[in-house]
Amino acid sequence: MITISSFGNYVSSHPMAKFAHDGVVPYQNSELEKKQQVAEMFNNIAGRYDFMNRFLSAGIDVKWRKKAINLLKPLRPQQVLDVATGTGDFAIMAHKLLHPEKITGIDISEGMLAVGKEKIKKLGLSQLIDLQKGDSETIHFPDNSFDAITVAFGVRNFQNLEKGLSEMLRVLKPGGKLVVLEFSRPNKPVFKTVYNIYMNILAPGIGKMLAKNREAYQYLNDSMQTFPERDQFTQIMQGVGYTDTSFNPLTMGICCIYSGTK
Repeated sequence: MITISSFGNYVSSHPMAKFAHDGVVPYQNSELEKKQQVAEMFNNIAGRYDFMNRFLSAGIDVKWRKKAINLLKPLRPQQVLDVATGTGDFAIMAHKLLHPEKITGIDISEGMLAVGKEKIKKLGLSQLIDLQKGDSETIHFPDNSFDAITVAFGVRNFQNLEKGLSEMLRVLKPGGKLVVLEFSRPNKPVFKTVYNIYMNILAPGIGKMLAKNREAYQYLNDSMQTFPERDQFTQIMQGVGYTDTSFNPLTMGICCIYSGTK
């Protein structure tokens, strides 16, 4: 059974799925819950994740990350939490651009964290960037712990979107800011057609050939197609308590930067 949410998205019959993407999973035949499947998927592609990111986006994702992090410069955050930190790319860039006292990165994939910790060690940043295993929907830090929180291409992977957003709000200090970078769907018809061909056919095929994991890149497309984006996502942010929410589409709408304040 499928129902329609108030935002017009199809919602899975899974008991924890309120929004359509909550019920989208990497492995259709697995009995594991979404977050466990996501952890397994990223463990499987961890060693090739950074290369595939640069390859599939032609390197433009680096510019997206810089724009997102630069939104935090006026805030001058000293304690930063990077949720779904993966291999630590966003955390490393945040250190270079913001120079905070400490960046803590959390992720459910031990494989991704292992790659990230090695990168951070080689850069001599182990005292400034701490990566640890953690669940975005149960963040093990006290209320009001961080000046800023970042998430790059991670909110689609939340098993319960509202719970994850609420947890991040809880650990933000009053006046603190959340910045989210996430894929979105382009609106212009011609580019939308080309984009859909790329995401439906080429990206999964390249993923199978280079990363040996077609499911991961098929999941990327499936979760993107159902994610509540732009106004819908900022409405959800407002619903859990964020203020001053906004979104900024990038590169003809294939990515958006979202922000909100506690």
